[in-house]
Amino acid sequence: MNISDEQVRAGQAVYTKRSLRLYDLVVLGLTNRLVWKCPTPGLLAHYNRHVSANHLDVGVGTGYFLERCRFPSDAPRIALLDINRSSLAFAAARIAQRTPEKYLRNVLEPLSIDAANFDSVGLNYLLHCLPGAIGSKSVVLDHLKAHMNPGAVLFGSTLLQGGVSRGWAARRLMAFYNGKGIFCNRDDHLQGLEQALAQRFPDHSIQVAGCAALFSARL
Repeated sequence: MNISDEQVRAGQAVYTKRSLRLYDLVVLGLTNRLVWKCPTPGLLAHYNRHVSANHLDVGVGTGYFLERCRFPSDAPRIALLDINRSSLAFAAARIAQRTPEKYLRNVLEPLSIDAANFDSVGLNYLLHCLPGAIGSKSVVLDHLKAHMNPGAVLFGSTLLQGGVSRGWAARRLMAFYNGKGIFCNRDDHLQGLEQALAQRFPDHSIQVAGCAALFSARL
């Protein structure tokens, strides 16, 4: 295992079978609304605006959004990519009726996916968990671009430290999560995210909700 694998796994280690069963209630139900000030319905609406019938989800969490979003097809192609086996299995079981493809991969490394490219790629609450500053870890965008069709959209959200509004509770919780290695966003700033997207996607946009940035970018 290389160093980046170890660092990424450190940020994902908290997502066990037990914690994943609580994630929707604690994070999506309470923390998003009360602490991050980015209510989950806004994230779901972001999915609905951008998800395609040929979709790759990266950093899959519990599969909450994939279960609830409105795909533009009754039989979408859905692929799941994560370095955490528990998350991958949990999300896959949740949308088992969709028969998702599953890829156990480290997105900080060039991706080997022997399959057709995608028309949409979702990165929900992933970047703030990856090691490094926003400028270095945005290499994931390059790795994912290689698996996107012309005109495809990459979209998602991330929690930032700079350039956004953070209340006392958000500052304290982010500091705690960074101390535990769950988050790695001490140097993540709105301007850095905008620069990372602009370097790779001339057509991009960012919407701020609380201390979250909801972004989209099109090839």
